[in-house]
Amino acid sequence: MKIEDLLPAHRHESCTPERLRKRLLALAADIREKGVRFHNGRLVVTGYAYHELYDWDMYFENLFLSYLGCADFCRNNVEMFLDEQHESGFIARTMGICYPKPRHHFKPFLAQTALLGCRQTGDYRWLDGKYYEKLKKYIDYWFWHCDSDKNGLCFWDGSDHSGMDNQALRLGYDGVMEFEGVDLNVYLVRELRAMAQLALELGKVEDAASFSAHAERLAALIDAVFWDEETGFYYDRSERTGELNRVKCVSGLLPLWLGTIPAARAERLVREHLLNPAEFWLPYPVATWAKNEQGYYQERRGGECTWMGATWIPTNYMVLHGLMLHGYRAEAEALAEKTFDMVLREATTREYYNGETGVGQGMCPFWGWSALGYVMAAEARTGYDPADPLRRTFETLDLPGLEIL
Repeated sequence: MKIEDLLPAHRHESCTPERLRKRLLALAADIREKGVRFHNGRLVVTGYAYHELYDWDMYFENLFLSYLGCADFCRNNVEMFLDEQHESGFIARTMGICYPKPRHHFKPFLAQTALLGCRQTGDYRWLDGKYYEKLKKYIDYWFWHCDSDKNGLCFWDGSDHSGMDNQALRLGYDGVMEFEGVDLNVYLVRELRAMAQLALELGKVEDAASFSAHAERLAALIDAVFWDEETGFYYDRSERTGELNRVKCVSGLLPLWLGTIPAARAERLVREHLLNPAEFWLPYPVATWAKNEQGYYQERRGGECTWMGATWIPTNYMVLHGLMLHGYRAEAEALAEKTFDMVLREATTREYYNGETGVGQGMCPFWGWSALGYVMAAEARTGYDPADPLRRTFETLDLPGLEIL
């Protein structure tokens, strides 16, 4: 794929091929020089200058790295976290010295990252045995220890655990262990699907069937429990009260990413909520917290990373591919184009963005998951999806200087 192929058909005049070329070269240099580090004898990668390694960041960073022909970090980072697994199956979601999270289980992206790397290299042998069994234990931990009422749906420890750091109004902040997250259970469905694919590649047919069946049951539960017909939206559920927590945030759009929700529900999510400028469709969508909800704001207050309305690239990416899966091609392209303009108009890649003005916020420069903003328009236009668990061929960018290793 050439750099010109990434450019959307409709874009701001400042979004030129030369500007994009320079931006991608600078981004690759930052990854090489600041993001790659040694940990326990392995080269691993992080998007953060303070070298904290995070769970879902790892997955989205490696999706972008697949465009650079670099699959090594999928295996290295996955092995690094699996090597720290407790006997119970628990794996802490961060690894570093700045922000340890000793009670937060690794978000459901380990199997998806492992599969992403294996699909690129064709090598699954490293997983067979120890690491495959560790992945199974890590999955089991979610359903044994994070589902107190045993209804099949798992809960977050709190908003900090979810990665949408300050959405305490929907999950409590930390140690609450009450709310079954729509986002969490969507990730778990995709993780179970990834485990099924890994099991098939390793010849574990019974395991594959079991993981696939579990994924189907969980997807059905998401529809049965989290959907609210009156408002046409998916909400988290309190295990304590059994009630839905009816606050609208971007997590309620993520069932689109499963590709299996009923067409009528997808239509309501898209027409009534996603494309609604009073909720999620800001000048630079997608708002991570609906504009008409209590607590909405854009500019960070203090040093926090805000998910109370600001636009984040990974959630845009999930929504984009959810739209594609349900046939909303024009809407996906519009979202991708707005995202591309937002990330390229800034002086450098940023951690997240003001959804009303497009101004970057957080880390500057940032070479982590926000890099996906540069490839979303091409994916929307072509239908290419490196996160598809069935994909076996991958696109790479044709530009000398983008090499990481």
